[in-house]
Amino acid sequence: MMRVLVKVLFYSLFSSMALQCVFAESDWQELETGLYLGKFKTQQKSVVGDSLITILKFNPELWELDIVTESESGDKKTKTAKQWSKSHDLVAVINAGMFAQDYSKHIGYMQTSRHINSKHINKYQSVAAFNPKADTSVPEFQIFDLDADNVSMDKILKDYSAVVQNLRLIKKPGENRWSKQEKIWSEAALGEDQQGNILFIFTRSPFSMYDLNKELLNLDINLVAAQHLEGGPEAQLYFKVGDVEEELFGSFETSFFEKDSNLIAWPIPNVIGVRKK
Repeated sequence: MMRVLVKVLFYSLFSSMALQCVFAESDWQELETGLYLGKFKTQQKSVVGDSLITILKFNPELWELDIVTESESGDKKTKTAKQWSKSHDLVAVINAGMFAQDYSKHIGYMQTSRHINSKHINKYQSVAAFNPKADTSVPEFQIFDLDADNVSMDKILKDYSAVVQNLRLIKKPGENRWSKQEKIWSEAALGEDQQGNILFIFTRSPFSMYDLNKELLNLDINLVAAQHLEGGPEAQLYFKVGDVEEELFGSFETSFFEKDSNLIAWPIPNVIGVRKK
């Protein structure tokens, strides 16, 4: 019995040391060609949780994004990120952004080549665009700042068939756009790096967006832009690549769900997913 206990203690210690080693550096694990997984410990510890940021990085030349919505599918049984992945053959799924009280319409503009979920252009300054139209020669994926020179929604819509407008976190080329605040939450975000790669960003541990932006910009990931997708218990990231599968979902949100006890993924009506080209 004592030998077993020693083995268990040794294994626990070894595992803990191994995790610290893995998360101490910004190494990427290549899950498939052009698709990478990174897990990063924050310098500033969160009030709860493991203070871990999970990032999926996709090369848009090899992987394509798709917006999938309940309003297009007609399926009134709203799904979790994992369920959206299974039903639409998506390798990875993250929130598409915040939604209205009807639990369907996106807050801000959102469309694909097949469907317009919301035509409303609000004051949010971040627009992610992908799936370029055939007669254009623009990058496969970009996050635009609507207040930047020579940028307009009309031009974005002329060049891209998939467009989603969300609250801005980081303005190009790497400017933290949030002020210090007391409110904190779990976070799902969409990012772009210097090489034009797509980043799915998730942390269950709650941070203020000012502090999270600082952490992201201090990482060795070449982040240049990011937009907020969802916070609190509705924030999600799911992926399955070969034998690697993770279902991540948030919990803590100031003034809404002030605890780290959420044990299930909540249904969400709109998601951004990834498929291999």
